[in-house]
Amino acid sequence: MPKIYSHSRLATFEDCAKRFEYRYVLKIPTDSEGIEAFVGKRVHEVLERLYKAAERGHVPSLEKVIYRYHRLFEENYNADRVRIVREGTPLEFYQQLGENCLTAYYRRHYPFDGDETLGIEQRVTFALDEKREYRFQGIIDRIVRARDGVIEIHDYKTGKRVPSQKQLDEDRQLALYQIGLADRYPDEPMRLVWHYLQQDRKLTSTRTPEQLRYLSEDTMSVVDRINDETEFKPKRSALCDWCEYNDRCPIYPKERLPSGQSAAPPPDPDPPARREGQLHLFDAKTRIET
Repeated sequence: MPKIYSHSRLATFEDCAKRFEYRYVLKIPTDSEGIEAFVGKRVHEVLERLYKAAERGHVPSLEKVIYRYHRLFEENYNADRVRIVREGTPLEFYQQLGENCLTAYYRRHYPFDGDETLGIEQRVTFALDEKREYRFQGIIDRIVRARDGVIEIHDYKTGKRVPSQKQLDEDRQLALYQIGLADRYPDEPMRLVWHYLQQDRKLTSTRTPEQLRYLSEDTMSVVDRINDETEFKPKRSALCDWCEYNDRCPIYPKERLPSGQSAAPPPDPDPPARREGQLHLFDAKTRIET
């Protein structure tokens, strides 16, 4: 079993224990990804470049930002590796989707001086217990000091679905990052911030110390479940079509959902976390965090 965990690992186990086994226990390599995750990565790369340029005092024009996005898209796209699950949806649709996300974000935040950037694509490692038996890692899209002095943890979302405020208030991923940043910013107030780029929406949430303690306990219990797992049974869902291991799965495709239930929305490239029973979809940044 892995000695260090991430939100992506836990969410993979909760979504489907068999997929977790293939990826993290058997370590079966795969070089494919869904087009939704591919677009999400390109958008993240461009935003990282944009903020690094802004830090140097050279904010590129929107035209240059979009040009860079299309260059990265074309340089990295490989039809043999990037899967388009939704039949009949052209590649151009997804490429334009990324452009729309970047355009909306640029226009909302230009000239990018509304806050202070403290970190971009920052790796954070931490433990949830004093014995350091429950160790975690992750990548934070951007760490910010807002104008009101609050430390903010920012995350970019390129998926279609926007969760409810209740779901965001129960988000695990960014709240774990808040725990991971506690030593770096002791006793400073923090805020969790999500940018839903397709919809041009910014949503926020905060956590109390009590909520963070509960989150730590709940997260450690998930790790215990993983360590105790021996069967790794597959879980059938509409997400199976997007799984990179469905060609070897024992219940796919002969036990796929009925046709009336298969038309699920594509997996959100970087979705909100969830505790047991809440919705989670595949995370675009699994490649980095795991």
